[in-house]
Amino acid sequence: MNNAPHHCLSFLTSCKTLKILKQIHASLVKTGHHSDPFFAGKLILHSAVTVPGAVHYARRFFLNFPNPDVFMYNTLIRGFSESGIPQNSIFTFIDMCGKSLVPPDSFSFAFVLKAAANHGSLRTGIQLHCQALIHGFETHLFVGTTLISMYGECGSVYFAKKLFDQMREPNVVAWNAVITACFRCGDVKGARKMFDMMPFKNSTSSNVMLAGYAKAGEMELARKVFWEMKVKDDVSWSTMIVGLAHNGFFDEAFAYFRELRMIGLRPNEVSLTGVLSGCAQVGASEFGKILHGFIEKSGFNWITTVNNALVDMYARCGNVGMARLVFRSMLHKSVVSWTSMIEGLAMHGYAEEAIRVFHEMEGCGIRPDWITFVSLLYACSHAGLIEQGCNYFSRMKDVYDIDPTVEHYGCMVDLYGRAGYLQKAYDFVCQMPITPNAIIWRTLLGACGIHGNVELAEQVKPRLSDLEPYDLSDNVLLSNIYAVAGKWKDVATVRRSMTDQKIKKTPGWSMIEVDRTMYRFVAGEKTNKTTAEAYEKLKEIIKRLRLEGGYVPEVASVLHDVDEEEKEDSVSKHSEKLAVAFGISRLCKGRVIRIVKNLRICRDCHTVMKLISKVYGLKLVVRDRSRFHSFDDGACSCKDYW
Repeated sequence: MNNAPHHCLSFLTSCKTLKILKQIHASLVKTGHHSDPFFAGKLILHSAVTVPGAVHYARRFFLNFPNPDVFMYNTLIRGFSESGIPQNSIFTFIDMCGKSLVPPDSFSFAFVLKAAANHGSLRTGIQLHCQALIHGFETHLFVGTTLISMYGECGSVYFAKKLFDQMREPNVVAWNAVITACFRCGDVKGARKMFDMMPFKNSTSSNVMLAGYAKAGEMELARKVFWEMKVKDDVSWSTMIVGLAHNGFFDEAFAYFRELRMIGLRPNEVSLTGVLSGCAQVGASEFGKILHGFIEKSGFNWITTVNNALVDMYARCGNVGMARLVFRSMLHKSVVSWTSMIEGLAMHGYAEEAIRVFHEMEGCGIRPDWITFVSLLYACSHAGLIEQGCNYFSRMKDVYDIDPTVEHYGCMVDLYGRAGYLQKAYDFVCQMPITPNAIIWRTLLGACGIHGNVELAEQVKPRLSDLEPYDLSDNVLLSNIYAVAGKWKDVATVRRSMTDQKIKKTPGWSMIEVDRTMYRFVAGEKTNKTTAEAYEKLKEIIKRLRLEGGYVPEVASVLHDVDEEEKEDSVSKHSEKLAVAFGISRLCKGRVIRIVKNLRICRDCHTVMKLISKVYGLKLVVRDRSRFHSFDDGACSCKDYW
């Protein structure tokens, strides 16, 4: 008996890459077993569902297989439903119903309805609902529950509730599905009402409420549900940790994680990725390092999603070296792994290395997705690589059949704008095949600010006002453009308009981690013990920078109707200066000072950071809302191109 094909199946279970999958396929062809429905079905299942980026390979094999059965159809439908192109799942289902003699079963509808949900196509979902009725699944509980979920994902809580009401005996899964649908559609009160009406609940029901409240930002209600739960499983804790982190309660998220450990529960990959995400958002690198140690000791380092979160955490905390180390040590890299590394390098200004990693990714047979190209174009934009950026923008569609989204168009506008090709950027926006949103116009307005183009800024601002008339940042940006150009009358007009509309400026804040505690500084906040220490140290720093570094404050954009001393005092109170001063006061010599801030760093603060790095012999890393700035010996990694 020839055991070769069975050996191939055993290899399939551990196969993680398309390259190895092709070798296994070749072995089956060699023995002639590739035409056996059993082996062919296993190969399609693995390539469509298990191996990342191999669903297209599954489709090619499927199309060349004579008379595929329902399992093969369902597998391909499932694979596409979970991919970045769920519409192909729907096309495969149509082919199944139209051309083949294979009737769809309950699994066919479950997978294709998930595809409609992921595609966000309510019209397609309704048509599939009709097909389910035609094929006799009107009373099928599994299909009915999937339909409720689909309607919720597509934004129709009315249809979801109506279908649920028609169920004769809905089980707890159906109840949970309709509650989830309510949350998906923003009907928080409706979700609570359904939850209270449930004749029986399980732990999943409470976890659904936790997740729904967290996603809606209702953390007080989430806390109430959590502490009322008689039994809290690892999902409950993970949901709270992730919810708190994503809603800005980082210290509390860390506290929940510590308590989870104290009561003896083992964190799962969701709680670990959630708390690592919290570390990434606030720049808590020291706490992140502790988590990394725990992950290594507890054996979580083989889980791809956890490693992805570690790469992202280190990159966003300014430690790109550790991000590289984790990435290179990963046994299995998904498209998310490669994209996270490319994005991390791009944020730090390592555009050429980001491009090399992208080509390495292609060489490994990993198919990039639309997010990968956003990161790649971002890298080109922040390094002024116009020709390369244009090339990758074209390749995205020509080579990988990925239609550009508004994010890709935004990167291209940024690419042209940062390089000073403002008219080209404007023409690009006007010729876009999709309607430009506020972010596109705001990107162009920002480029006008960088290059001082008042005329084009005046053309762009009305477009923004039509889309988002009450957005403060646009008015502040236009005001600053006028101020730098010396058009003080126009500055006064813009600011008067802001006052009339009762628009208040978003306060800038910066965060720094000292002894595993996050300290937050806000521009113009009331003085407390911490800020008093920061202000005192900052005075000393500015004095030394004036004497040894020749520092002269940049006050061009500060209102002209105040004297020079007030102008200098205004820029000296920026939150990142206070955070750095506090870091110099508290951190031991030789430590890298890492700052996270919510706004774009201003030119004066950028100058101060460069001078501090030279005069004090320190390395500073500042993450603003756009990118990282690494200051060392009087120079910045952005090369003053940001």
